[in-house]
Amino acid sequence: MIIALFPNIQKKDSKEIAINIRQFFQQKGITIVAEEEEASIIGATPLSKVNKSEIQFLISMGGDGTILRLFHDYQHLKAPILGINLGHLGFMADVPVTDIYPSLQDLLDGKYVVEERLVLQGECDEKQHCFSVNDIVLHRGHNPRLVELAISVNGSYLNTFEADGIIVSTPNGSTAYSLAAGGPILSPSLEAVVITPICPHTISNRPIVLTSSQEIQIKYLSTYEPLEVRSDGFPMHNLLTNQTLRITKSSKKFKLVNLLRRDYFSTLRSKLGWAGKFPYGP
Repeated sequence: MIIALFPNIQKKDSKEIAINIRQFFQQKGITIVAEEEEASIIGATPLSKVNKSEIQFLISMGGDGTILRLFHDYQHLKAPILGINLGHLGFMADVPVTDIYPSLQDLLDGKYVVEERLVLQGECDEKQHCFSVNDIVLHRGHNPRLVELAISVNGSYLNTFEADGIIVSTPNGSTAYSLAAGGPILSPSLEAVVITPICPHTISNRPIVLTSSQEIQIKYLSTYEPLEVRSDGFPMHNLLTNQTLRITKSSKKFKLVNLLRRDYFSTLRSKLGWAGKFPYGP
């Protein structure tokens, strides 16, 4: 078995933990590979030295941002991702440092499922496109004022938002920027998309949930500076006045390892600090 380990060396204690994980797996006869620089630091095999199609798992060490970078940099690797949380919030990277080795043993024992989550595709023209696990964001960028964005769904006009921008989020990303902007939390297994305006001028402009099969068209109407378009926080391109960004469901899937010892709703309670009482009795 080959497992690729992606430590975020900038995180505290990441190097030491990565070395211990490499030793844990190697004692069980498993080959650990890493990116060239990290491989030399933690004593792993360089990624370039193995057949990438034989890699069975990708293990991300950091936060959700590390997982997103991993997806975008290594889309050609088909293996699912397991996230070890060395950050703060971490909805995808939900294995805490205190539970690393029991969790890794569960991985080896097959006590997991692989969830295939929705990925969005954004396209402005044939040369400008992106893929998104969390969200595609159109933001006013350097413009000092609100911008006008006309949104249509499958060609039918929905509304023109005057706002700082628009977030189009997957269920996976509904607990990220969209949540901070007032959007709903969606179960990650849903085939749905959330449109969330960012600081809209009109208070009645609320988030809306659509099915993933619907195409969203967003046209930039204001005659100001170009808008910033970002996919999962990574720059895509700028959108000019009267240009339209089309957002659809991608054929790609985001594969995330869900250990049976972990539960999505317990992660929500923990990460969001919910403190409701557990209902005892019938």
